[in-house]
Amino acid sequence: MVDVECRAELILREADGRETSLSAVVPLLKLVSQTGSIANAASAKGLSYRHAWGLLREIEARLGGALIRKSRGRGSVLSELGESVLRAQRVCGDRLETPLQSVASDVANELNRKLASGLAQVRIHASHGYAVATLVHALGEQRVPVDIKYRESYEAVSALARGECELAGFHLPIGPFRATCAESYRPYLDAGKHQLIRLTRRTQGLFVPKGNPKRVTGLRDLARSDVRFVNRQPGSGTRMLLDLSLRGVGVDPDQINGYATTELTHSAIAAFVASGMADLGFGVQPAAQHFALDFIPIIDEDYFFACERARLNEARLATVLRVLRSDAFNDSVAHLEGYDPARCGSLVDIEEGLRG
Repeated sequence: MVDVECRAELILREADGRETSLSAVVPLLKLVSQTGSIANAASAKGLSYRHAWGLLREIEARLGGALIRKSRGRGSVLSELGESVLRAQRVCGDRLETPLQSVASDVANELNRKLASGLAQVRIHASHGYAVATLVHALGEQRVPVDIKYRESYEAVSALARGECELAGFHLPIGPFRATCAESYRPYLDAGKHQLIRLTRRTQGLFVPKGNPKRVTGLRDLARSDVRFVNRQPGSGTRMLLDLSLRGVGVDPDQINGYATTELTHSAIAAFVASGMADLGFGVQPAAQHFALDFIPIIDEDYFFACERARLNEARLATVLRVLRSDAFNDSVAHLEGYDPARCGSLVDIEEGLRG
C-alpha cells in the first residue's frame, strides 16, 4: 500500500529567481526555541554545529536579518524575525492541513487502486478532529487503505445515507443543546439500519493568546468591541454548537467582530489566533496546545462514527473496531488534551446516542 503526504513549505524567492526552501531551517528554529542552544538543536537533528550554524547564517543572509539572538541567562533565543518565520510555517501548514490531506488521500487512493485492487478501502467522511486523525494514522500502520474526507458533520452523515462511505463521524454536545443538534442527523439515520460507534468524549472552548491579554472569561466576551473573533464555517458541528451556546448566553452574532471570518479546521482556527489575526477562536483543546495558546473550556461533547449494522462483520470494519478498542490507540487519544477515550469502540444504538 502506498502512503502519500502533502506538506506546505515556505520558499524564499529572490529577485534573480533563486529559490531557497526553509524546510531545513524551520525545525532548527523550533529546537533552538525549545532547548535554548544551537548546539543542542543541531545534536537533536543529527547535524554538526558547523553545518547547523551555516544553514542559519545562509537564511539570515537571504532574509536580511538575524533569526537568533543571545539572551543573558537563557542562551540562544529566537529573534522577532525568527519567531515570525517559525509561526509562518506553522500557520501555513495548519491552515492548509485539510485540503492537503484531501489531495494526498485522492492521490494515494488512485495509486493503491492500480497497485492492489483487491484491498478494500475504508471510506471515512468525518467532522475534523484529532482523534479521527489518530485513527487514520493507526489504520495506516495496520496497512489498511483509508479514504478520508473531512466534511461538515451533517454532510458526513448524509454521505453515509447515500452509501458514499462506511463511517460517518459527527459530534453531539452533552447537555441541553443535544436534542437540537441531534435533529440535524435524524433524517439520515435509521435505527434499524444504522449503528453508532463511540470514538471519544472531548471538550470545546475558547482559544486565547498565552496569558489571556484581553482577560476573556467566556462567550459573552465575544460581543466586546475590543476583540476579534475567527469562526468555523457554516454547517460544521462546531459552528452549530457555538451558535446555540451564544443564544444561550444572550449574545447576538451580529455583535461579534469577525463572526463572518471562517476557517475549516480547529488547527486553522488556532493558527489564526496564534498569528495575531484574531484574539479569539473556538475549538478543541489540542489545537490550542499545539500553538501554545490558553484554553477556556466551554462544553463537552461525544464524538461518534455512524455505520451500517450489516457491515460490522466485514473485515475492514472489524479491523477498525479492533484498532479503536486497542490499548495503543486508547493511550494515543488519552494523550490529547481534553479528550477522553473511555468506552472507545463500544457500539451504541442510534436513539441512545442521539439522546445522550
